[in-house]
Amino acid sequence: MALRNDRAVQAARDIELVETDDGYTLVGGPEHSITQEHDGDRIPEVDVDQEMLSNAGEDPESWLMYGGNYEQQRVTTADVITPDNVSDLELEYEMSVGTGSSMEGTPIVVPGDPPVMYQTNGPNHMKAIDPREGEVLWSYTYAVPIGVELCCDDNNRGAAVLGDKVYMTTLDSGVVALDRYTGEEVWHTQTADHEVGYSATWAPVIHDGTIYTGSAGGEYGVQGFIAALDAESGEMMWQTHTLLEDEWIGASREHGCGTSWMTPTIDEERGVLYSPVANPGPDFDGTVRPGPNFPTCGTLSLDLEEGGFNWGFQSSPHDVWDYDAAAPRVLVPDVEVDGESTDLVVGSDKSGWVYMMDPESGQLHERSDEICQHINMWEMIPHISADERIPFVPGAPGGNDWQPPSYNPETGYVYVIHQNFPQDLYWRYEEYSEGNPYWGGNLDDPASEMPDEWNESITAFAAVDPATGERVWREWIESEDEFYMWGGSMSTATGLVFNGTQNGTFVAYDGESGDRLWEYEFDVPISASPMSWYDPGEEKQYVAVQVGGSGWLRQGTRGDTLAVFSMED
Repeated sequence: MALRNDRAVQAARDIELVETDDGYTLVGGPEHSITQEHDGDRIPEVDVDQEMLSNAGEDPESWLMYGGNYEQQRVTTADVITPDNVSDLELEYEMSVGTGSSMEGTPIVVPGDPPVMYQTNGPNHMKAIDPREGEVLWSYTYAVPIGVELCCDDNNRGAAVLGDKVYMTTLDSGVVALDRYTGEEVWHTQTADHEVGYSATWAPVIHDGTIYTGSAGGEYGVQGFIAALDAESGEMMWQTHTLLEDEWIGASREHGCGTSWMTPTIDEERGVLYSPVANPGPDFDGTVRPGPNFPTCGTLSLDLEEGGFNWGFQSSPHDVWDYDAAAPRVLVPDVEVDGESTDLVVGSDKSGWVYMMDPESGQLHERSDEICQHINMWEMIPHISADERIPFVPGAPGGNDWQPPSYNPETGYVYVIHQNFPQDLYWRYEEYSEGNPYWGGNLDDPASEMPDEWNESITAFAAVDPATGERVWREWIESEDEFYMWGGSMSTATGLVFNGTQNGTFVAYDGESGDRLWEYEFDVPISASPMSWYDPGEEKQYVAVQVGGSGWLRQGTRGDTLAVFSMED
């Protein structure tokens, strides 16, 4: 069946993203969720178990979770594509997903004959695909309630899988479970009230029968949390608020935000998760929330079993610049430090540096060399009038926004993407109003006056040595259209690093030197993070990336392409 006759695709097309004064909302769309079956009988009946998930990072034939493995290293052990032969990498096919909305997702692939890809994009649309042929096996669109308030776009960044089910977060702050063989909805659980500003856009992660998910809505005065759901039933097992009661003064905690809006990182050995923690609320007015606002704009560690607090680290205490931590934390094992081997939790944040933390205590091991420029950094907003402006770099998109870093065990480096663009910031007093934006100020993008020190490059892509914090190499990326680079990277066991730029260039780098070894040009930006797998039935390694503009500022031209490249063994 052609996509033009696909009812789920048409339902997604009918959902319109409408810009409001301070964000977006959705109109149109179906009253009920829709599944369109195409050829689901081709999906091999091999249920995904915990052993497969725990070993996902070692299996070249799969990509079973958003970050590739629980450590969120975004690395494949498939080794057909190397620095010596990557110049021969060829496009296998391009397929239209048919919806023309946000394209920030990373597909997952379950091994089999054939393998099965589960691909998501906005607004809450999922497909099961035979990735050998680029053929849709079923498609699904969730019926998002009319009037959902979104700060930034109708994103969905990926799926999770366990047993006979595949899972996706929903824009109304929920998680939906589908039968992964048929695409039929099994259950849906609401984790918070979307009418007060909560939403969800990230890929959940599953461990030991439990789904871990977070919270979004940090521009609406909500209170952030991380939640655990039973993967079989959807029942809420625990929900931990990120803001500790004894760390906040007076009533400031009630609307203090601290959401957690990207996929948590699982540390199986220690039985904990690590999560980024976003901005305090209101974003720009610190006068109503005195103190450091712990643990916002940093990293949080919770117990997997019960959600108990372990530790927190802040990269921007008492933040008034929207320097939230959003990108997934990367767990890097066996780093040689002072002659001893240690594990490190790596966080790349909007503040424009990369932070290496002790996984047991959260103590800072090292802050990296700067990745982007720092101009007027930490200059306090003058709380005088809305006419006062301060141009600053990095602006509110960072530094590193949600774009996931990758770790390459061959080089030992972590690869990060940081924005480098001036914005103006101004303060205004706002009363909290339920369901409405709670900024306490706003941004001018671009800045009214560009600082003389700015180098005119909008993005930096860099390699960092986690042992020392050294910035090993850095590539400055310019954009004539002044688009932000909005996707993350992927590494390979052979020492390559892939990413896609805002200029539509898909690039393979030498991870050691930073040299560009291969490029492929698209006519729209790439706002997603690539992934890879090896198919023994075809004797090929594949690399896939979604193509199309996305994001809350300077998103670039929309697209709806899934591009798949391959190389024979």
